[in-house]
Amino acid sequence: MKVLLAEDDPVSLRVLLRAMERLGHECQSATDGNAAWDLFCRSTPDVIISDWAMPGMDGLELCRNVRSGGPAAYTYFIFLTGHDDKQSFLEGMRAGADDYLMKPIDLEALEARMIAAARVMSLHHRLVEAARTDPLTGVGNRLRLRDDLEVLYARVERYGHAYAAALCDVDHFKRYNDAHGHVAGDDVLIRVAQVISAQLRSGDAVYRYGGEELLVLLPEQTLGGAHTAMERLRAAVEATTPVTVSVGVATIARSDGPPWEAWIARADEALYRAKAEGRNRVCVWPSDAAPVADRLDP
Repeated sequence: MKVLLAEDDPVSLRVLLRAMERLGHECQSATDGNAAWDLFCRSTPDVIISDWAMPGMDGLELCRNVRSGGPAAYTYFIFLTGHDDKQSFLEGMRAGADDYLMKPIDLEALEARMIAAARVMSLHHRLVEAARTDPLTGVGNRLRLRDDLEVLYARVERYGHAYAAALCDVDHFKRYNDAHGHVAGDDVLIRVAQVISAQLRSGDAVYRYGGEELLVLLPEQTLGGAHTAMERLRAAVEATTPVTVSVGVATIARSDGPPWEAWIARADEALYRAKAEGRNRVCVWPSDAAPVADRLDP
């Protein structure tokens, strides 16, 4: 696990660092609360072990900040303290702490706390993963898509990276459901998601966007490259499932401005055109784009 140690006493900090190294954890350390908060915001550790009394921000304030103003991911918080009274324990728990470790440091007690922390964080990660996964198809859901798009757009703004999005819609899905039943319809959606996932590069991602629509994010893709990839994907769905898909493709660049919803709307517009032109095809936005010529650019 990634562990942040906040301790101003050099002897205690050295003991903690050696113990964490022996237990196989990755550590960062800070000797005051303000530095610990800065490291926390930049690295999002799994566990914080913090002294109660420190220069600047004390451990109690650090704990409250972690619980109220930090990143969305949960961090297990252990107080390291010489206060051996129930009122201090209660105050720390109310601030958001998960556990305590008394000074001087007992290495067996420290290992026990880290075992407990690992169990809690493992459960948390499983819950987070489940909350961001579509239960039917096993691909990402709208919540994961929102989180990933925020990260993606930050990269677009900072580095000018190019991305493409593709909206894939199962053709005549209601007709298939009516003819074969909802169980068969669910099986088709699962199969289509599997085929799409198998066609993607390692850096690409697929999400269930809604109903029978799946959205694919393609990092570092030109419009032509995305069109080629989606044409390959469309053909694979047609060849290996009893349905076909229509696909709309659009790209995003730094000059587009922050609202990613407009980017998805472009892909949706291209998808609408693919359906209007007969389905089982890939269309790009804008409608006058020439993806083949784009693909040939150096």
